[in-house]
Amino acid sequence: MRNRAGKMLLIMTLLSLLLAGCGKESNTNTKDAVAGEEGTTETGEGKLPPYEVKLVFYGPAQKDLELVEQEMSKITLEKINATVKLERIEPAAWDQQTILMLTGNEQVDLIVTGGTDFSRQVAQGQLLPLDDLLQKHGQDITKAFQPEILEATKVDGKIYAIPSIRDFASNTTVMMRKDLLDKYHLDASKVKTLDDLDPILETIHKNEPNITPLGKPGASASIVDRVLENSWDILGDYIGVLDNLDELKVVNLFETPEYEKLVKTARRWYEAGYISKDAATSKETAVDLIKANVGFGVIQKGKPGALAQTEQRVSTKLEMINLGQQITSTTNITAIMLGIPANSKDPERAMMFLNLLNSDRDLINLIDWGIEGKHYVKVGEKQIDFPPGVNATNSGYNMRQGWMFGNQLLSHTWVTDNPDLWEEMDRYNRESKKSAALGFTYNPSPVKTELAAITNVVRQFQSGLENGALDPEVNLPKFNAALRAAGIDKVIAEKQRQLDEWAKKNNKTGS
Repeated sequence: MRNRAGKMLLIMTLLSLLLAGCGKESNTNTKDAVAGEEGTTETGEGKLPPYEVKLVFYGPAQKDLELVEQEMSKITLEKINATVKLERIEPAAWDQQTILMLTGNEQVDLIVTGGTDFSRQVAQGQLLPLDDLLQKHGQDITKAFQPEILEATKVDGKIYAIPSIRDFASNTTVMMRKDLLDKYHLDASKVKTLDDLDPILETIHKNEPNITPLGKPGASASIVDRVLENSWDILGDYIGVLDNLDELKVVNLFETPEYEKLVKTARRWYEAGYISKDAATSKETAVDLIKANVGFGVIQKGKPGALAQTEQRVSTKLEMINLGQQITSTTNITAIMLGIPANSKDPERAMMFLNLLNSDRDLINLIDWGIEGKHYVKVGEKQIDFPPGVNATNSGYNMRQGWMFGNQLLSHTWVTDNPDLWEEMDRYNRESKKSAALGFTYNPSPVKTELAAITNVVRQFQSGLENGALDPEVNLPKFNAALRAAGIDKVIAEKQRQLDEWAKKNNKTGS
């Protein structure tokens, strides 16, 4: 899945309340999730007046977006007497444009949210509480989710957004071009740790001077960003984390030996020329580089189907190595959600549409894959492929962001994926390592002043350290000294206090 496709690092904003609780099991039951009813919504209020539901999301441009809108509208007109407007925003412009949308009076009925976007929007009253709307018009949503999953979206006891049904766990992987591995007889299976990458990166750098050995996983992510996401429970914002998932002890991530080792590794790679010198400021991703035949590898987020999906994006074969077990935290669950803004002119209709996105197979396959026969054709019972003469470069609709919209388990699988991908996803979620703080809600309101100061410090040091541009021997001590001066100890103490209260209230303990 966010991936979050062009968004700023979660830590960069840190302005308000982040994420909420979830129960013991973080995965959705596949059978239940796929079994949603696809009936017309009954309102008990007679015929609904006409309405246009506007869904705002980020992603790449799609030539046939309006055609897909029209086909979706045929379904929604029949079921909820509404047409659909899909408003796409360029990932690089997402933060600025959505802030303007939600602070103004522009109609927005559903918006992609998650992370610090979500916390900020709730704190500023820009998202509506959904509990009553779910009870009236979201029956298929509540049927598709285990109750514990929806608990993860609660702020002060109220649900403010609905997660997409997708991977709720993730692990760290390394993906590398298979043609270059084979060319130099490099054995990727020997890679068990990040340090094991050095001989491979050295060989590529030495023999392929026009190739960047290691690229970034996202435009605003660092080279080692996915390691951070999958090694700690970041408790929403990285400012105070669990470095041991079995214990409810909050520590300063940036003072841990593991973080120091990680940024020293990034520095070693940077000095050796394995990382671009402008990685800290460039928006160019590993996918961009590999696709243009000037990149080799990336440290990426793992999940079932990740390899095949990345290969489709870069149009070349890759080899993937898993580093560590998948983990689940509240942050995983709430990374990508859909919320109903206060700007909606008809929140009930917005909920009806959201309910359909979690129950109607035809609707979800339209937004995920486009129009059957034009953008894809069925191959067997479960899978799809491009029609004859159509490919990734000339298709009018090839967004591949099913992880963003509703119930992904209702969508077709691509012919290059495992036909049983969604069953595999369910097992992956269930077998993940669960954080002891799964379900914890952190409210940063008591330390807003400190967090604002910390944000400025983070902006000064983090990207440079994690992309190797800053020497950690000199700058990591400066980073931590500046964080302490900005009040990080007070923030961590407050987070620990809230975690202790949550644990006592919910009878939770670490091992």
